[in-house]
Amino acid sequence: MTAKHPVMPGEMFGSLWRHRDLILQLARQEIVGRYRGSLLGMGWSLITPVMMLLIYTFVFSVVFGARWSGLEQGGRAAFAIVLFLGMAVFSIFSEVVVRAPTLIVSNANYVKRVVFPLEILPVVQMANVLFHFAVSLLAWVVAALWVLGRIPMTALALPLVVVPVMAGTLGVSWLLASLGVYLRDLGQSIGLLVTAALFLTPIFYPVEAIPEQFRSLMMLNPLAHGIEQARLLMITGRIPDAGALGLSWALGFLVMWIGFAWFQKTRPGFADVL
Repeated sequence: MTAKHPVMPGEMFGSLWRHRDLILQLARQEIVGRYRGSLLGMGWSLITPVMMLLIYTFVFSVVFGARWSGLEQGGRAAFAIVLFLGMAVFSIFSEVVVRAPTLIVSNANYVKRVVFPLEILPVVQMANVLFHFAVSLLAWVVAALWVLGRIPMTALALPLVVVPVMAGTLGVSWLLASLGVYLRDLGQSIGLLVTAALFLTPIFYPVEAIPEQFRSLMMLNPLAHGIEQARLLMITGRIPDAGALGLSWALGFLVMWIGFAWFQKTRPGFADVL
């Protein structure tokens, strides 16, 4: 089994590189197909996050009065900038993970093709999500320039924060894609878990708003680190602590490899179940 579907990290990266053209082709088809026939087309990739941003901003900054220290002079517009960035980073995780449990089941025709690299399916989803992340980030840049007047040069280092989030998300996606074949209820429950993660991650509120006794527990959440590090780079112009950043990379790629190894070990049974 291991010889047929190698699990070593070298094979993980090697497979993604060998099939890069197929990944891009499938991702392009999915992006285009998602908006085919709609009146506004790809405009929805920008309209949807902006509308959700306006709703969340009203609820949390107007109703609950949440504020970020250091940006009080920007008012609700500054709150929206901080919130939008957190939502954009979180979406890399949430949009991939929500679809992961049904990924193999909904592509059962690929399972029966011996030569098709099933391991690229979560990567195709990640490429799709990164396209929408880039659109949201472009909108964020325009808004930040208008509200804050500048974007620090440290923003160019954003990939240092986003890459470990991507790596960890791919690992979770491979794990859930495999489990979803055998546990069909997983697809129904994962949305609830992602919603819980949304509110347990400091997206709508600053870390300082968390009671001291719960703060260290909250920061065990890897997504919390990624979002806080992104805000440091993109808004305050500070470089994240090298130790914390290194830990994020190590944890992200460890989870990525564990998820890949699990997927490779369990994939021979997919055809029997489907």
